Amino acid sequence: MMACAPDDTTQSSKVRGAPSTTHDEFWATLQELCGQAFPGQLIEANPPDESLASQVLIMHVRECQEDLVRIPFHVGEDHSRTWVISRRVDGLRLKHEHRHEDGAEDEITQYGGDTMSPGSRSRQDFPADAQAASLLPTATDNIWTLEINSGRTFLYSLRNEMTGRRVRVEFNLAESTEKLPPAPWGLEVGF
Repeated sequence: MMACAPDDTTQSSKVRGAPSTTHDEFWATLQELCGQAFPGQLIEANPPDESLASQVLIMHVRECQEDLVRIPFHVGEDHSRTWVISRRVDGLRLKHEHRHEDGAEDEITQYGGDTMSPGSRSRQDFPADAQAASLLPTATDNIWTLEINSGRTFLYSLRNEMTGRRVRVEFNLAESTEKLPPAPWGLEVGF
């Protein structure tokens, strides 16, 4: 398990002793999924995405720390994707980590955004940040959403009103997988 160096940008209101926020409530719900893996299915893709539609999809809430959760997203035998959610002073951050099979980071990785509103205990939106826009110019208007309906579903979605792009993947929280997926690419070589 990787350790993160503490800094003043990864502390929640709960850590600081302030009242609980919807970000903290969402975080607590996310932490309840730690160590489990869940099957998913593509429920929307515009434009169509055959690479997701034709594969077995698994999310594995693999690593949970006080202010960091890593969720590898397995697409068939492709173990290149990991969602990295972290707590910040003023909300939550979502980053997409992409690695090659040898563990090296992909040219396009670490993109995502920070919450800009309180969201709710079950849903958080992450508008694209400047880093995402510089890596992926067409992603400038992306909004990623994570939604947890306790005991029922986990929804990962992407929408871009300017381009019309939409992706929604839903995972069944009532049906954890019996066998955990392999480590995501890069983890086995110390990344």
